[in-house]
Amino acid sequence: MAVSLDPLFFYVPVIDDRKKCLSLDSTMEITASVLRSFTDIFYMLHIIFQFRTGFIAPSSRESGRGVLVEDTRAIAKRYLSSYFLIDILSVLPLPQVVILIIIPKMAGSSYLNTKNVLKFAVIFQYVPRFMRIYPLYKEVVTSGIAWAGAAFNLFLYMIASQVIGAFWYLFSIERQTNCWRQACGTQDTCRRAYLFCDGAGGAGNLSFLDNHCPIRTPNETVFNFGIFLDALQSGVVLSSTGFSDKFFYCFWWGMRNLRPDV
Repeated sequence: MAVSLDPLFFYVPVIDDRKKCLSLDSTMEITASVLRSFTDIFYMLHIIFQFRTGFIAPSSRESGRGVLVEDTRAIAKRYLSSYFLIDILSVLPLPQVVILIIIPKMAGSSYLNTKNVLKFAVIFQYVPRFMRIYPLYKEVVTSGIAWAGAAFNLFLYMIASQVIGAFWYLFSIERQTNCWRQACGTQDTCRRAYLFCDGAGGAGNLSFLDNHCPIRTPNETVFNFGIFLDALQSGVVLSSTGFSDKFFYCFWWGMRNLRPDV
């Protein structure tokens, strides 16, 4: 569930098409941070329980309390030498720190790099989290219960679709802002500060971006948006589009591109 919630941070950056600038969805900032914090709390409880839970041999149960304490220490020692560091890296509140602390302090053209900071923070924690999913996956598929393995595989497929769709959304915005940067560099009257809404966004005349970054009538000789053109043409990256439309469209795109026959 934590892995499925992390991509919500990728929906924080949005584009104001009227002003031609990058903005942040404050509602999504709060929603993603609160949901992620709840999962972090449960993950921390999981870490605490790992120090005291485990299999106790039948002989240990019959031998009295002294041996049970000894087993508890062995459990804690085994956990410290196996998954403890991975779990700590998984529970670090990096996305919340990026959203609530780092990004508000960014200004000027560095504001355009917010999507990169978010991307690296989430990807960094995906490594330890996927390392914890694999043992569970292995246990389920070898349990001999057919429906459990099928349900778990379906669940992983849906999570993968959501993750890929969210990455596609974020990379689409990155492709759009990269085009804006290139086009802005060709105009003496354009400053990069115009490209972020919380700064000087809308202060300058950026209508020339429609010609340098054509979306409605794409021209690959001018700028090639590649697989991200669909997201830009559909309008899911715009600030005026509701979150449910963004989420389900990107989720559908992820499922479509994960199909074996595509």
